[in-house]
Amino acid sequence: MNTPCHAYWRALCLLVAAAPAAGQQAATPPAAPPRPAADAELSTKAAAAAGADRALAFLVATQHPDGSWGSHSTDSLFDAGFAVETYYCYQVGAHCLATLALRRAPETPERRAALDKAVRWLVTTVMPLRGSGWDNDAVWAWLYGTVATTELQGDPRFADDRWKVPVASRGREFVHWLERNQVPTGGFGYYDDPTFSQRPKWATSFATGAVLPALGVALQLGWMSDAATAQRAVAYVKRCRLPNGAYEYDLNPIPRINGGEHINDVRGSLGRIQICNWALHEAGDPDTTVARIRTGVEQFFAHHEFLQVARMRPIPHEAYYYNAGYFYFFGHFYCSQAIGLLPAAEREGFHSQLRPHLLRTQRADGSFCDFQDTSYMTTASTAFAAMALLAGL
Repeated sequence: MNTPCHAYWRALCLLVAAAPAAGQQAATPPAAPPRPAADAELSTKAAAAAGADRALAFLVATQHPDGSWGSHSTDSLFDAGFAVETYYCYQVGAHCLATLALRRAPETPERRAALDKAVRWLVTTVMPLRGSGWDNDAVWAWLYGTVATTELQGDPRFADDRWKVPVASRGREFVHWLERNQVPTGGFGYYDDPTFSQRPKWATSFATGAVLPALGVALQLGWMSDAATAQRAVAYVKRCRLPNGAYEYDLNPIPRINGGEHINDVRGSLGRIQICNWALHEAGDPDTTVARIRTGVEQFFAHHEFLQVARMRPIPHEAYYYNAGYFYFFGHFYCSQAIGLLPAAEREGFHSQLRPHLLRTQRADGSFCDFQDTSYMTTASTAFAAMALLAGL
């Protein structure tokens, strides 16, 4: 008997029987397209040098006549809502990064002139200060101001008293404000938790890590009033380290990862792993071994897509694992510094992986940006990218 019902079930059985073969065919993914030839070209030292030259040319071209970069006011409605002082703090922090990029670059007459103007502005501009009870973004200016002035103090081009004295004076100011704002647990952070207090209570691993090596130099230079400041900062960063190799965003007495997407997962910590490993190693931590640093660099490239998808998203932490756009060039720069701590024979292989991730994002005018396209973020991103490219040359 061949009713329509029997015909239906017979057809269904044939489809089910055919499903394994069809599924087996679908399970074989199409061959991955070959990497574009441009990617191979972007991995070379020559490409990195050319990209760094374009980035540095952008910094020279966009420097204001007074030696500064960017704006001290908010450039984006997305970035509104902070204390008025904060945008000036961002400008000073980005200025310090641009100064560092010019200082580390091979010298040309144009770059040297821009560097001299940048240093002059840095040592004479008004000291950025805390903008409100909760908003202490002045810390970014103090952190990178300390890094910039300690590097300048050791640069023979700025060794005469015309430069050395004002640089040292400004460096002491930056260190003084950091010491006054070190949280009781030893770190540095850019916000405070209620009840707001003169000495803040919240810090982050990566902000603290950014200044660890410079604090050691500041101590040697006699700029620090309390030698334990650097020791407390090192201890803070080390306590943020998790067993999976990630670093907590901020220190928690009982670290937690909830089993899903979490900022303290390795995929949410890709940039923090690089800066914290680099900082602790430079500070002499015996547990931050070459093997640990190598593993962190390998994790950076293994999970790079989580940084890539976050770049230029306008809302902080909106991407997977709470990655934010501004993690991108920060993370790549400190990855380049971590690579520099590996054995010489290994470095080029990792730098060749790093370069395309930078150069593919470079704009026609030579600039880089990873967040909101504000003037201070463009200056900072371009400086970070230029220094990352220079590190592999």
